[in-house]
Amino acid sequence: MPPPRSSVATRPRASPPGLTIDVVDRQRVLRIGHRWLGTVARRALERQGIEAAEICVLMVDDRGIARIHQRWLDIPGPTDVITFDLSDAARPGVLHGDIAVSAETARRVARELGWQPRHELAYYVVHGILHLAGYDDHDPADRRAMRARERVLMQAAGLPAPPSRPRGRR
Repeated sequence: MPPPRSSVATRPRASPPGLTIDVVDRQRVLRIGHRWLGTVARRALERQGIEAAEICVLMVDDRGIARIHQRWLDIPGPTDVITFDLSDAARPGVLHGDIAVSAETARRVARELGWQPRHELAYYVVHGILHLAGYDDHDPADRRAMRARERVLMQAAGLPAPPSRPRGRR
């Protein structure tokens, strides 16, 4: 794997003391501002009413997300987003987790859906935050509730609502 363009974790300047969001860029597919993506995550967390969180967003390419997918879920191939809930019972009330997102998948899917790749990538982060907050999308009713909440959080982050997706796609 080529060296990352940047592996420096960043934190948005305006984060309240209870929200820590690190963004790590290990891909070369999309130029995405660390602060911008961190701000998207912070606004989504705030709108969700989460006051204490430690989140790491890892941006990778399809090869990187496929490795994570295989190693931790035993599923071959790339995906868009994988969320790891690292919350600890010893620290109740603190949302803690990692969100791995594929910039390469975001670029490809955005092209298919006719919107900006950075918005698609932000959508993956919002989706991951909702998983950390307890949302699920395995059955149709839960999926509809999660989609509605995604639209609210995207709007709170100052982004357009995600376009409709074909069946089976997030």
